[in-house]
Amino acid sequence: MLINCVAYQDGAKLADIPVAEISDYMLRPGCFVWVALSDPSPEELDELKEEFGLHELAVEDARHGHQRPKIEEYGDSLFVVMQMVEPATAGEEHGLNVGEVDVFVGRNYVVSVRSRSQSGFLGVRARCEREPELLRNGSGFVLYALMDAVVDRYFPVIDALEVELEQVERQIFVERNARTSIQNLYALKQRVMVLKHAVAPLLEGANKLHGGRVPQVCLGTQEYFRDVVDHLGRINGSIESMRDTISTAIQVNLSMVTIEDGEVTKRLAAWAAIFAVCTAFAGIWGMNFEAMPELKWRYGYVMALALIVGTSSYLYYRFRKAGWL
Repeated sequence: MLINCVAYQDGAKLADIPVAEISDYMLRPGCFVWVALSDPSPEELDELKEEFGLHELAVEDARHGHQRPKIEEYGDSLFVVMQMVEPATAGEEHGLNVGEVDVFVGRNYVVSVRSRSQSGFLGVRARCEREPELLRNGSGFVLYALMDAVVDRYFPVIDALEVELEQVERQIFVERNARTSIQNLYALKQRVMVLKHAVAPLLEGANKLHGGRVPQVCLGTQEYFRDVVDHLGRINGSIESMRDTISTAIQVNLSMVTIEDGEVTKRLAAWAAIFAVCTAFAGIWGMNFEAMPELKWRYGYVMALALIVGTSSYLYYRFRKAGWL
């Protein structure tokens, strides 16, 4: 679906234009066209491919979607793939919704294709139009604005994951909650890895836009892309820290499970020892012999019970004092 198609010249908006007139505006000096689409049909992509001369392989990637984040050069143009990671609605896998933004960038055009995401970029377009002195840099600045918007949306996700991790950590030492904590930690680790797969490849690709041989369309905006790289580096560092914390929490949790199992084993061993003594006494006095001490004594039965209870009580006291019961 076509969201908008706007022509700009010298940092100012000229007009909203139909797709059929794109080629006319692209011939104007200092003019570029910014087209935004959401979940486009194959026919819409084919039409824009003809208008802008987009590379067949890049269009094929945008058509199929589910691409790994990357930045590829095709002659004087760029093809950028980014993943939009957002808190998911009920029933979404991993608890996160992973959308995709494909951006085609040339000297006088920008085509942004958004898939599987409800969050648009109208705010990005408004921001660019409020800064005409920066918009004069052309399509390179628009690419920066789009990348910056996508990266900024990672921060709330990181904050939410960190809050969830703190909550799970507090539950680790709650008695009889160890197994539930392990399940929560593994689910959290899965969500962190989803974000990792969105950030790490994009960080690798974005490094090519501000240092060394910078693509032609990004000349003049290198310092802005360095800012994007800095943000991605911070997010990637937070992700690595969370992964280490989760791994440590899982090990601690497994240790707590072992400790809990050891406590149960000690209790069982203590009670087994107490009942073993009772069984031993009962077994000795229960043997069917005539010549047994106290067998004919009037208080023999009472004495036997008293000895069993007394010994068991003493053992219970000792185990209780040792912390086994």
